[in-house]
Amino acid sequence: MVLEMKKNIIVLFIWDVDKSLKNHLKRSLKDFLNVKLIFPKFTDEKNILKFGLEADIIIGWRLSIDLLRKLHNLKVFINPGTGIKHHIENFKKINKTKKVILVNGHGHAYSTAQHTIAMLLALMNRIIPHHNRMKEGIWRTSDDKDFSNASVQLKNRNIGLLGYGAINKYVHKFLSGFEKNNFHVLRHEWKNKNEKYPTFIKKYEGPELHKFLECIDLLIIAIPHTSKTDKMIGEKELALLEKNTIIVNVARGSIIDEKSLYELLKKNKIAGAAIDVWYNYNPVKDKNGKEYPYKSPFYKLENVVMSPHRAASPFDDLGRWDEVIENITRVAKGRKDLMNIVDLKKEY
Repeated sequence: MVLEMKKNIIVLFIWDVDKSLKNHLKRSLKDFLNVKLIFPKFTDEKNILKFGLEADIIIGWRLSIDLLRKLHNLKVFINPGTGIKHHIENFKKINKTKKVILVNGHGHAYSTAQHTIAMLLALMNRIIPHHNRMKEGIWRTSDDKDFSNASVQLKNRNIGLLGYGAINKYVHKFLSGFEKNNFHVLRHEWKNKNEKYPTFIKKYEGPELHKFLECIDLLIIAIPHTSKTDKMIGEKELALLEKNTIIVNVARGSIIDEKSLYELLKKNKIAGAAIDVWYNYNPVKDKNGKEYPYKSPFYKLENVVMSPHRAASPFDDLGRWDEVIENITRVAKGRKDLMNIVDLKKEY
């Protein structure tokens, strides 16, 4: 699709943008006199429609199909995060009658990769149980006699990276400094034959999932959430993993079957899991006012590190908006080569 150069490019933000980000966006785009940024005071559908009728670009996390149909001038919708599964069906429908580019953001990839490593090391070094003991006044200077709370070294591992987008590329780079590890990478397809990697990798494609799982003992999941990856790892797939395997999931909870993962951890059929993404994002509070974003009681397990979907923190990092700013400038210049355009057929 060719983006026609316009005298003015109107960019609408459909959430309550804080002052520091507004100033950052304005400073970054000050030389583009044809770009007009709109930050509405209220972001209900009525206001979005009011300001969006002339918008060329809309930036935000959710937009209903009704609004999409009414916003006749819209050319690009930018979702600032990687999770765009909730947009796919709407954009497939709308693109039958008019062309609207869907873009997702990878500005939080470094933060998410750092959080991945932090959870992994916290799990392997048993940081949380020892921290909790010290809070209770229990002083230990060595491992337990049965070594149940001993650290596990991050070397001589077969590390499996499920997905090789922006996040796992950083994870690979971060882990490349640890000794004597082998890297196995599964992605949907390998197009760039000239791509360089921090270490040697063994490559796998989508149909080779079982072969991939049989070869690894550390699985890091950072794969797009699509109709094909949903429930990608079930009981059968988990059974292929070795007993000393560790899983880290920063993609989406439903990529792994919840009950199967819980039972595997409970029975110590794998060594542990570090989880930042869950299964129910609208949990009902129990009688004690507690909320659990899952059905299976993961909180009872000792071989789990749990995180409340915050791998993208810090959320006030202005640098994460560089990709969005770059895409706005490309539209302003009349360019069509936007960053991170979503392929609606592949769903990422």
